[in-house]
This record gives sequence, structure tokens and C-alpha cells, in this order.
Amino acid sequence: TAFANCYSLTSVTIPDSVTTIGRSAFYQCTSLTSVTIGNSVTTIGDLAFYDCNSLKTVYCKPTTPPTGGDIMFYNNAPGRRIFVPASDDDSIINAYKKASGWSRYASYIFKEE
Repeated sequence: TAFANCYSLTSVTIPDSVTTIGRSAFYQCTSLTSVTIGNSVTTIGDLAFYDCNSLKTVYCKPTTPPTGGDIMFYNNAPGRRIFVPASDDDSIINAYKKASGWSRYASYIFKEE
């Protein structure tokens, strides 16, 4: 719950040195509009971005989907988009769309351009 209820936070970049985003880390950060998740993140805790109802854009840099809780991105802004690395064969986006914790967000996952 490092930044939970931090209402003034509008954007965050998780550095490449970070491997885990903890449970409820950004819970109810209602002004948060953009998140970039560094390429070393392997785990995103349950409720990590829950109730971030202004969150419209997530850039997820890992080529392997981090282990994630089922409601890690629950109740974000309408039309929220999660961008993942592009690959010629669509293997990365397909892996995200099928991964546990990510599959419920499959219609919001897009290849980074």
C-alpha cells in the first residue's frame, strides 16, 4: 500500500530495477491517468491499481506477462488501454490475453505501436 489513496499522483513509471508491485500499491489513486510498468516486473499484486478510476493508459514493458491478481486493474477509467510490447507473430499480446490475472482485461490489451 505504498501509494494507496495518494490523490495527487497523476503519472507513475515503475523503474526497470523493480520486480514486484505489491498488493494495493496504488489503490484508489483517483488522479492517476498513466502508468508505465518497467521490464523487470514479474509480479503485480492483487488490487494494485484498483479504483484508479482516472487511469486511462498502462504501458506494460515486460515481454512475459507478470503474475497478476484478478482485480489488479479493476474499476479504471472507461476505455482504459493496456499496451504490451509488439512482436511479429503476436505471441506477446496473445500471452497477455491468456495469462491468469490478465485474461479478464483481454479486450483492453493492445500492441504498443
